[in-house]
Amino acid sequence: MKTKHLLTIILICSGMISYAQEFQKDIIPTVGGDLTITFIGHATLMFEYQNKVIHVDPWTRLADYTKLPKADVILITHEHNDHFDPEAIKAIEKEGTQILLPKICHDQLKKGKLINNGDYTAVAGLPVEAVAAYNILAKRGNGKPYHEKGVGNGYVITFSNVRVYVAGDTEYIPEMENLQDITIAFLPMNLPYTMDPELVAITAKQINPKILYPYHLGETNTEELVNLLMGSGIDVRIRSLK
Repeated sequence: MKTKHLLTIILICSGMISYAQEFQKDIIPTVGGDLTITFIGHATLMFEYQNKVIHVDPWTRLADYTKLPKADVILITHEHNDHFDPEAIKAIEKEGTQILLPKICHDQLKKGKLINNGDYTAVAGLPVEAVAAYNILAKRGNGKPYHEKGVGNGYVITFSNVRVYVAGDTEYIPEMENLQDITIAFLPMNLPYTMDPELVAITAKQINPKILYPYHLGETNTEELVNLLMGSGIDVRIRSLK
């Protein structure tokens, strides 16, 4: 057994194995059936609901997408390469796959449906709302935000009575004050690009989801967030999303 583990470590370090195909999953009951959430890693998720598969920000660095279920829907939040990977999109496309993406990605991919901040649509029978995602405080050395206003999206996907908010790369922004009846929220927690645990806690208390998954974690201390939200009534769930 020790030899097997040592061989695995050597292969991973040498680059011969870059990912594992076993992922954490949660099953969320809805009035329309179970919603299965697969935590592929980083900001990359997969939802399965009523025989439909929704991929969010698929990234080939994290998974062999040729071995994952083909997409009925692909949601792309913004243009950074850990969120927008044309190779991953190609691997999970099938006839009839619907791709929603912001203009900057649509201009590069040359296909899919352009969706801007504040737009509403429906894909595979699921209502989807695009929510603004941007920085106010976090800026590069040249003074420009890591994520500029009006460029990227977060998404609210409605699965019957369960509304899931995948925030994308963002800080706490005024547009979040308009979000209502959010059941599950994915909020990014990764300095200097998005939020620290304190700001995620403030954001979570404003949105007030039943379940919070911090994601896009980097090296952030997740226990700090758990402690900040203790007693809030929000179920903070930590998953493998570095």
